[in-house]
Amino acid sequence: MQITLNNRPENIGKSSVTVKELLNIKGFTFKMLVIKINGKLVKKSDYHATSISDGDVVQVLHLVSGG
Repeated sequence: MQITLNNRPENIGKSSVTVKELLNIKGFTFKMLVIKINGKLVKKSDYHATSISDGDVVQVLHLVSGG
């Protein structure tokens, strides 16, 4: 499966993965993430049930706070 992840083409060795699986595959471990698939925000509670398909554009953003 070919997707675009953070503006870069990525080949994932499966035909479909969930957001949670993609985060594990790519090693994203940061606790505060914002995930968008094709511009649509995915809630953290939906990571395990939201599928990413061939051709999708995925953005994984790290939220950083400070003062």
